[in-house]
Amino acid sequence: MIRSISPSSPSSPPNRSRRRGPLGALAAVAAAPLVLSACGTGVTADSEAGGGSGETVTVENCGRELSFDGAPASIVGMMPSQTELLVRLGAADSLTGQAQTDVSALPDDIAGQVGDVPVISTDAPPAREDLLAAGPDLVVSPTEYEFTAEQGFASIEQLEENGAQAYVATGGCLDRRSSAEVTDVLTDIENLGAILHEEDTAAELSSDAESRLSDVESGLEGVDRLSVAQVFVDGNSLQAIGAGIEADIIAQAGGENVFDPDDPEFSDFFAAEISPEEIISRNPEAIVFSVSDEESEKKTRDYLEETFPDVPAVQEDRLIAVQKSDLFPGTLGNIDAVEQIAQELYPEAF
Repeated sequence: MIRSISPSSPSSPPNRSRRRGPLGALAAVAAAPLVLSACGTGVTADSEAGGGSGETVTVENCGRELSFDGAPASIVGMMPSQTELLVRLGAADSLTGQAQTDVSALPDDIAGQVGDVPVISTDAPPAREDLLAAGPDLVVSPTEYEFTAEQGFASIEQLEENGAQAYVATGGCLDRRSSAEVTDVLTDIENLGAILHEEDTAAELSSDAESRLSDVESGLEGVDRLSVAQVFVDGNSLQAIGAGIEADIIAQAGGENVFDPDDPEFSDFFAAEISPEEIISRNPEAIVFSVSDEESEKKTRDYLEETFPDVPAVQEDRLIAVQKSDLFPGTLGNIDAVEQIAQELYPEAF
């Protein structure tokens, strides 16, 4: 049995309260504007406009238009994954806040650069007053959920009233959450690179990401694709991941998802509650599951081994644990996840 889950939180499958359960105006166009596009999102730079750098950048994001007369000077990363991307784009000195810092650890080289940046929340999005007190002019988030006023968070409108703009990862936009792709992060790199006036750095990051994905694709040539179930386990609750960036990561890594993104259960949300019998009936050759730490990995692995002893994924020891933070929209970790899963599915190919 598969049961749809209400999309109350678009980031990850429901498992805890408040946070993600278990889971502006158009600038004038110059006579010869530079227009870039990726995955339906455009960046326009007007070199004749006034402002701090003499260039106004307009970005389309989640159906909104954000306009910047100069590079933002006070930025908040709403998740370690977004903080990492901002630092790699050269914005370390402009960070005035970092949020949800306990969700995942930053790479050592990044952690050292943000040690003095104030932490405004640890395991949940920051409260409205805490985010506004940081005085941001740009807030970068993995999803729109982080701006849910009903949860006590600052809404996008409230941020605008206080002089801040919100950029949401392309794959985390509510209307794209179930159809997002790994390459959406390239759109975010391009957009944020333009906003920060770090186009060359963004181009290098994008080139590296594209090269890594291309290497995986080349390595997969000629392999016999394995069937994969992607799940989230919370206690004895079992959820299937059938759509969104998570499902595209499986596809990019060469797996054949046993859950179809076109199934109605995944039309409004990328995850659906399932019974163990659903996994048994689909008989996957591998199971991918997300974890937050060693303890959660052990608990999930024990559950899968005890619940599905006769499924090929368990018999062949193809239980693949992926860091939950690598599955969030708008993170370079999406590329890491593709590489990891591909290598564990087809070790002889890499």
